[in-house]
Amino acid sequence: MHFGLTEEQLLLQETVRGFVAGECPPARLRELFDAGTGHDPGLWKGLSEIGLAGLLVPEAEGGAGLELLELALVMEELGAGALPGPLLGHALATLAIRLAGSADQQRRWLPDLASGERIATVALAERGDRWEPETWTLACEDGALRGAKRHVPHAALADLIVVGAAGGRFAVVERGAAHLRVEDERGVDRTRPVAELVCEGSPAELLVGEGAGEAAGRVRDASLVALSADAFGAAWRLVRMTTEYAKSRRQFGAPIAQFQAVKHQLADMATQVEPTRGLFWYAAHAWDYLPAEATHSAAIAKSHITARACEVARAAVELHGGLGFTWECDVQIWFKRVMFDRTWAGTPEHHRGRIASLGSW
Repeated sequence: MHFGLTEEQLLLQETVRGFVAGECPPARLRELFDAGTGHDPGLWKGLSEIGLAGLLVPEAEGGAGLELLELALVMEELGAGALPGPLLGHALATLAIRLAGSADQQRRWLPDLASGERIATVALAERGDRWEPETWTLACEDGALRGAKRHVPHAALADLIVVGAAGGRFAVVERGAAHLRVEDERGVDRTRPVAELVCEGSPAELLVGEGAGEAAGRVRDASLVALSADAFGAAWRLVRMTTEYAKSRRQFGAPIAQFQAVKHQLADMATQVEPTRGLFWYAAHAWDYLPAEATHSAAIAKSHITARACEVARAAVELHGGLGFTWECDVQIWFKRVMFDRTWAGTPEHHRGRIASLGSW
């Protein structure tokens, strides 16, 4: 049995890795991070040109028609590069429309989203850290939304927002809709700004396809896999950054990488990260091919990988010494990236509870 990636998947990762390195080197990343907008039109155009905006969109609607594992592999590289941009919310929104939209709704929205001409995002969370579809209370009645959603990524940028409504349904609200307010929440990850979405009778359209009843849970599981992959990539970047720093930082006339205690810490960081790779690979595979295991494996990947990534981030700060706590040190960029991945769509503690429930513990 083959447990590795296909040549096409490896090529996809190599392409994205090269794009990130060439188009968003550290100096450019720092400029975008300091600006705090989380968006560069040039970067988004480039991502769209290599097909990432329509990665999960069917070929019939202008997309690549790929699977969740391909999105996870892309997210790993974006996490490694801490690339600013709206791809996370955009990919989940296109997936929601693909799963829950009618044929007419798919034809109307997906082609422009696949090309990157229009940007979409998702609004899932509600106050009280309610992320699960069965806990949503925002009302969608008579074609209007009433309520609020929290932690919406790139809400001010999006042309379309796929909103989770009461009953586990999805509705689409367009940019500039009446009685719709977007209020910045000043999130910690400046590569992915978040906002509160307040709807006071905003006109919206329910997604009414045949798969609408199951779509919310499927999108939730896909988000957990994508965040796990992003956190994995960011954690590995922190391991490499810290290793290089330890080789160059000298103390008592020698690089600190030669000190036994530092070697132990670096080895521990690497061994915390690398074994978790299979968790998001398997969860992504299960999402497409093993529906009975998809929800459980996605929760395991999210809870374990993001927790380990935060431990690695803390160790990276410590090994950078006093420099690691400063704004000038780039470690903070990836630290805040994994903090976002840990919290968005539910903390590790939340999903460990779900894992226990799903296993009838």
